Amino acid sequence: MTTHPQEQKPCITPDDLVTLLGDRLHAEVVEHFVALSGGAEPAYVERQVTECLRYLYLVSRHREQLSGLFLPVEQDIDEIWHYLILQTREYRQFCEERLPGRFFIEHRSIGYEDYQQEPGREQAIEEALRWIPLYAREFGPFDEGALPHWTIVRFLHDQLDMSLRDIASLQPAGAP
Repeated sequence: MTTHPQEQKPCITPDDLVTLLGDRLHAEVVEHFVALSGGAEPAYVERQVTECLRYLYLVSRHREQLSGLFLPVEQDIDEIWHYLILQTREYRQFCEERLPGRFFIEHRSIGYEDYQQEPGREQAIEEALRWIPLYAREFGPFDEGALPHWTIVRFLHDQLDMSLRDIASLQPAGAP
C-alpha cells in the first residue's frame, strides 16, 4: 500500500528549522519584520520566516536539482533572505555548518518575468515545478498557510483549481 504525500509526516519541522537557524537569530528576524510591516501578526511573519528557511533548506539539501534555479517565492520571502545575508557571520555558519549541503548559498535577485526571458518560458515552468515534490517530501504537503508565500503553488491552486493534495502529488518531469 502506497501512502499519498499528503499522508506522510514531514521530515523537517518548523521547529527543526528554527533550531538550525538559532533561536536568537530567528527571534530577531521575526521581530524585525513584524516591526517593519507596521502591523503584521507575529504568527504570519513566523510563517514567512519558516518558508524562507524551507527554501534555503531545499537549495542546500538538493543542490544538484535546485542550485542556480529560479524558485518562485514572494518578495517578502526574498527580503527575509536579504536580511539573513546581512547577518554575515550567522548566515555563513547557517549555510556551511548547519544546513545539510554545507555550502554558502549565494543570492541573485531577478524577477520571474525577467527570468522567463533567460531560459525560455517552458524551461522556467519546468524549473519552477521541479522543487514541489522535494518540498512535499521534506516538509509535508503545502497547506493554506504556505499559499501566500509560493507564487507557483498559489497559481496552481487559485488559477488552475488544483487541490493542495494534487499539488503535493506532482512529480518532476521524466519521473515514473
